[in-house]
Amino acid sequence: MSQQHAADRLTVYSDYVCPFCYLGRQSLDQYQDERDDTLKIDWQPFDLRSQKRRPDGTIDFSVDDGKDDDYYEQAKQNVRRLAEEYDVEMDLDIATDIDSLPAQVVSYHLKDTHDYETWLAFDEAVFAALWTDGRDIGDHDLLVELAADAGVDESEVRSALDDEALRQEVHEQFTEAQRHGVTGVPTFAYDGYAARGAVPPEQLRRLVEGE
Repeated sequence: MSQQHAADRLTVYSDYVCPFCYLGRQSLDQYQDERDDTLKIDWQPFDLRSQKRRPDGTIDFSVDDGKDDDYYEQAKQNVRRLAEEYDVEMDLDIATDIDSLPAQVVSYHLKDTHDYETWLAFDEAVFAALWTDGRDIGDHDLLVELAADAGVDESEVRSALDDEALRQEVHEQFTEAQRHGVTGVPTFAYDGYAARGAVPPEQLRRLVEGE
């Protein structure tokens, strides 16, 4: 995987509706706690539902993606195991009926237009709203609320949500991620190397520090 980076940044490809992305971020937080210097996140959006989207961007849940009840049961078992391993309290339901694209659009906008701390506050709030509080992060009013808590004006958020050009740009980022070899999330990339999945903190340390 080819990926340019700054020494203090770890590229993370993720989708908010992916429970393993949430768990991967908890693992990253634990690794961060071990470090003397903060490792900033260069977040890159990834749409797990891209193959189900209609031309207007809505999700056609009737599309068969090959994931049956057995698949989701196995996924829940894996989520439960990792949640226990990382000591994370979370809603174990798999968010199959929630659209993360609006949240990714706002997050991408904030990353581009605001400082890192503002983006990070929103990003973490979105994950927590879904996986801790069980809220619908596809709801525009909720996204406005979460962004306001991070210090972003309501009109700016609603403008971003209505911006078709911005939505198309985010879609292009999904294609770019695939061009970089990203086939699933979370994927952590650093210095041309990558780790896929909700890997433990020690694996993230080896990825970044080579130890």
